[in-house]
Amino acid sequence: MACELWSGKLDAYFDGELPANEERAFAEHLRQCPSCSAEGLEQLQLKRAIRTAGQRFTTDPEFRARIEKRAAGRNSIALLSRWLPALVAVTAMLLAGALFLARYRRNPETQMLSELADLHAATLASANPVDVISTDRHTVKPWFEGKIPFTFNLPELQDSPFELVGGKVSYLNQSPGAELIFRLRKHQISVFIFQERALGKAPINEIATNALSFTVRSWTRNGLRYFVIGDVSPQDLDRLSDLLKAAS
Repeated sequence: MACELWSGKLDAYFDGELPANEERAFAEHLRQCPSCSAEGLEQLQLKRAIRTAGQRFTTDPEFRARIEKRAAGRNSIALLSRWLPALVAVTAMLLAGALFLARYRRNPETQMLSELADLHAATLASANPVDVISTDRHTVKPWFEGKIPFTFNLPELQDSPFELVGGKVSYLNQSPGAELIFRLRKHQISVFIFQERALGKAPINEIATNALSFTVRSWTRNGLRYFVIGDVSPQDLDRLSDLLKAAS
């Protein structure tokens, strides 16, 4: 499809609001179109910047005092008329920020999954999705030594439909971890591994859910937290998860 048909639907795609058939078609287009991939990555970075700004925003306690003082004067009506547009604008901004944060900060699990979905989507949109490129687990695993504060095992993929593409270091809660990329047919699956203690108050129970149109599997093993995320079927994610669990 022509890029102009999709340019207005990037937000809907990353927010998981496209119909299932359009979502699959868009995901395929995104993997093949460098222009749309770059634009998608830019929008993801903008969403993350807005989210970060919203988390850091604090109101000025002197603002209300200044408004009340001026409104109490002899020209209170005129002053209120002068400040009303600003008050409406501030209220609208606060409401928009509250709605935005409510969506992404309903609970630690939701926030974490949205961040992982952003990381996975950014990987899909990147021209260089991995830093170590190899289908050999004995090449990929040693590459992480000295780059992350833990080690992990990778499964033997022979006689399975999965192919190891490579890996890179990713960060969650400002903590380094491994992001491994697996290919299943034309789909890419991200496997994130982090130290469980580095994730703070994140839930520790095994989860099977969705995040921004991606399917997610997560579990803990030997002090490590695993996340498997992709746009493949739940059965495919379960099969890859079982291979990773057996290896660990």
